[in-house]
Amino acid sequence: MPVLLHLDNNLRKKDMNKIIPPFDSHDRSAMPVTGKAVDYDADFCTAQHRHPSGQLIHAVRGVMVVSTAIGQWIVPPTRGIWMPPETTHWVRMVGEVHMRTVYIRHDAITGLPLSCKAVGISPLLRELILEAIHIPQPYTEDSRAGRLMRLLLDEVRLLPTLPLHLPQPNDARLLTICKAIGAAPNDASTLEDWSTRLRIDVKTIQRLFARETGMSFGQWRQQARLLRALEQLAGGTKVVDVALNMGYASPSAFATMFKRQFGVVPSDFFKSTGKPPASTAN
Repeated sequence: MPVLLHLDNNLRKKDMNKIIPPFDSHDRSAMPVTGKAVDYDADFCTAQHRHPSGQLIHAVRGVMVVSTAIGQWIVPPTRGIWMPPETTHWVRMVGEVHMRTVYIRHDAITGLPLSCKAVGISPLLRELILEAIHIPQPYTEDSRAGRLMRLLLDEVRLLPTLPLHLPQPNDARLLTICKAIGAAPNDASTLEDWSTRLRIDVKTIQRLFARETGMSFGQWRQQARLLRALEQLAGGTKVVDVALNMGYASPSAFATMFKRQFGVVPSDFFKSTGKPPASTAN
């Protein structure tokens, strides 16, 4: 049965980062792979934490915003995020979230990713994750459980990277720009506008964005808008309203940019998610 975490209705938003999730031996097992199920209420936010094992974070229901010091990732169902060992991170839930995660020891297999990345979760891997949750610990390598976990590790080797990452700069001037865009994604301020406000040359801003985020100013703002759009779509906001909230001239312009980035139109992005199977629901 999954662990249930509920957020006190009287808890103020500024106190959310003080909530500490109930960690236990799952991320410290002697076994190569350990599965765990946790259900979270909407708007729950974990404290900053890290695990000695690598973690494949996946939700069969709901959307997560996973953050580290270097950026954030939007993680809808059918997707996941790989979190390397000892990486400090925190997770905010967009709507009710049913997290199904596996912890993988650093020496379980070679070639595990060394950095955080949003990944695709195939139907097979999803079922293996759900099955791993119910595997008793410890298990032997030559047992059904051991073979299942080895197959899970084989699938992890094949994880495709997805464009769900928004890198965060360190430069204080860029942070000013990025925070403003985060607070108002529909802000149409140009590089020239920011150059005037911050009293720095346009070329300096361009150079800083390229150096610190690997993106141009326009690319970073577009990615910030699209990831925020995913949050709003997950919360049930209509496509036309999301388009306007993100500063697009029309729903069709938004849909075109969305499909260019994610491969599907906004109305189709969450169609394959659905509710978790009865075996993992409350």
